[in-house]
Amino acid sequence: MSTPSATNASRALVLFSGGQDSTTCLVWALSRYAQVETIAYDYGQRHAIELSVRPEILKKLVTIDISWKKRLGMDHVIDLSVLGKISDTALTREVDIKMREDGLPNTFVPGRNLLFMTIAATVAYRRGLDVLVGGMCETDFSGYPDCRDDSMKALQVALNLGMATRLKVETPLMWLDKAASWELARDLGGSALVELIRIHTHTCYLGERGTLHDWGHGCGTCPACALRARGYREFAGRT
Repeated sequence: MSTPSATNASRALVLFSGGQDSTTCLVWALSRYAQVETIAYDYGQRHAIELSVRPEILKKLVTIDISWKKRLGMDHVIDLSVLGKISDTALTREVDIKMREDGLPNTFVPGRNLLFMTIAATVAYRRGLDVLVGGMCETDFSGYPDCRDDSMKALQVALNLGMATRLKVETPLMWLDKAASWELARDLGGSALVELIRIHTHTCYLGERGTLHDWGHGCGTCPACALRARGYREFAGRT
């Protein structure tokens, strides 16, 4: 896959948490849109360390391709601590990660992505941006209903009806497994981007940095680490 040139005059807002998927989505947007801004949320997550790695990722990212530096605009960090206060999940409480009786993992934060996208749409409205980009994925995911393609399409309709806008919701990873996400990063930014993602992004649900594994930092046992590690090794095995 060749990297497309950013000839699209649209201006995008990317949900950029500091993780592997959102970093890949950010570069995907930078390769396509004339201007790109970023947004993140502090909602009392156990892995809040993801917020602290974001500035370094942004700083290093623009050294890979000078055109990205020209397109990268304002970064927004939003206090959504109310979400953590009303949620009782393994991402917002110090409890063991396990499956619930309804078949969903207890890492599911109800309404999180819906709220994230709604707040992003509000910021986009104020900033004159017309594309929202998120790393939601239906291929390699934990069963979260707010990561599904149908949910994102329905949300796009609701946001545009409710705000009288023509916002477009883009989810470039929706049909990619984790190995393919690593491949997309390589196609967009070469080995330099792969290494940046491997070393500097954060995915571990428990917020552990510690040891640098071949696939990145993390506890190595939580579902997020397991998925990332398996995807990286499948990707490495193909190269």
